[in-house]
Amino acid sequence: MSLSEIYLELPPEEIAYVKFIFESYEGVGIIRTVLRQAQHSEQSRTVDRKRAVIVLLAVDDFIGTARAILASLKDAVPLVEIPRPPQMGEDWLLRELDPGIENS
Repeated sequence: MSLSEIYLELPPEEIAYVKFIFESYEGVGIIRTVLRQAQHSEQSRTVDRKRAVIVLLAVDDFIGTARAILASLKDAVPLVEIPRPPQMGEDWLLRELDPGIENS
């Protein structure tokens, strides 16, 4: 089984909803939260906006279905597909599953 990574930026409060939607389509893919980040203004020292980055690990056989689900979600959730975040290593999921694995 091959997986395609689709990275999405959205408000943190929307993660559970998006995850629930994909869980209801059993076998299409899974959602993992990979980055939560608050953007701070240097001048005012206040939070300007919050964002989260999640990854949809879509099963290659269902990539069309996954993209259709994402398209329908864009009407309800302010999500944007983004490139893979630069701070992510090549084997980030494996390291998450086994913290003893070193960065290469």
